[in-house]
Amino acid sequence: MLPVTGMTEVVFGKYKFRTGEQDGRKVIFDEVRKKPVALTPEEWVRQHILHYLIYDKQYPKSLIAVEKSIEMNGLQKRFDVVVFATDGLPKMLIECKAPEELLNEKVFEQIARYNLKLRVKYLWVTNGSNNFCCEIKEGIRLLEKIPAYAEL
Repeated sequence: MLPVTGMTEVVFGKYKFRTGEQDGRKVIFDEVRKKPVALTPEEWVRQHILHYLIYDKQYPKSLIAVEKSIEMNGLQKRFDVVVFATDGLPKMLIECKAPEELLNEKVFEQIARYNLKLRVKYLWVTNGSNNFCCEIKEGIRLLEKIPAYAEL
């Protein structure tokens, strides 16, 4: 297991990814979307996050949405990952960036804008090695660990 440092502790396990080549490009099978997707640096981070949620934190695959569009001020935007409660309400919004990208103010503004529409309780920004997860409840509180699904 590889410890990942940052403000919020995340320890990725050893996951069995299904990778291959399709039409001359590298792909990775996404268990949530149930299809192979282009293996970009950002997708590598997203797949680690999905596996971490599913296998380490017991998040049901059926309650996770990946790269779906939402309309904001007449524009179509695309979020990375949203986790839903069993009642269908969104609970966690995750913004994934490529490992070399800095998690700067622009990234936090992006996830905050998306949350104006989704109104989740948890926001998580990650580039794989740096993780910032906060709970929005009478203010914003940075979390030491990612909550298990049962804790949402």
